[in-house]
Amino acid sequence: MKFPARTRLASTALGCALAACVVMLAACASGGANKLPSGTIEASKFLFDRGTDALKQKKWIRAREYFQQLWDNYPDSPYRPDGKLGLGDAYLGENTAESLVLSANEFREFLTFYPNHQRADYAQYKLALSHTAQMLKPDRDQKETREGIKELEAFVTRFPDSPLINEGRKKLREARDRLSTADYLVGLNYYRWRIYVGAIGRFRAILKDDPEYTNRDAVYYYLAESLMAVNLKAEALPYFERLVAEFQQSEYLAKAQTRIKELKTG
Repeated sequence: MKFPARTRLASTALGCALAACVVMLAACASGGANKLPSGTIEASKFLFDRGTDALKQKKWIRAREYFQQLWDNYPDSPYRPDGKLGLGDAYLGENTAESLVLSANEFREFLTFYPNHQRADYAQYKLALSHTAQMLKPDRDQKETREGIKELEAFVTRFPDSPLINEGRKKLREARDRLSTADYLVGLNYYRWRIYVGAIGRFRAILKDDPEYTNRDAVYYYLAESLMAVNLKAEALPYFERLVAEFQQSEYLAKAQTRIKELKTG
């Protein structure tokens, strides 16, 4: 059945008006839920709280939007420093190659703006984590490992009373182990290729630069074996003895004990 043109036009207009009303109501409902309260402190707190909630839910982009608006628009807000840390945490939490670079920038900027802030220890620690999260395997480039070590050393030196100090020391040990393992693998290759002078130099450098290296039992063993190979037996003996003295369990322990007997009886 055909309706007159005027009726069709009226019907179309009514439909559009109803649709517009629905859109407006939805927009009002949405805007009401997220409308910024008046006043600098209230508005900045609103942004900080929303950013913090998004951060807890691991909604990294949304969290950054709230924190960035706080940082950009409320320079005098007491929530601004924590908002800067929130930005760094949101980038760090995303954990991509790009976001880790950006998280380091945020924490570094925090320390530039607020070097004596009560949460400066947190910023320094998270700056270090932004680098250690980018560490590669020991057989690859160790640039980020070195950066992480530098920032962790700054953390433990500057903030010895931080509640994060134990975590920081643990992370520092892990990073140093990664770097020393990289050097150890180079020395081990020298040893396998029978380039003993190169191996000796590399192993000695590890013990000098990182005397607490977790896997130094391997360094002791291959350094001593390299010294044996170039007929420096007197210099090799102390390293075998250190291995036995410092490690109750090691895959090199029995071999070292055998070498000690050989050197002392031969």
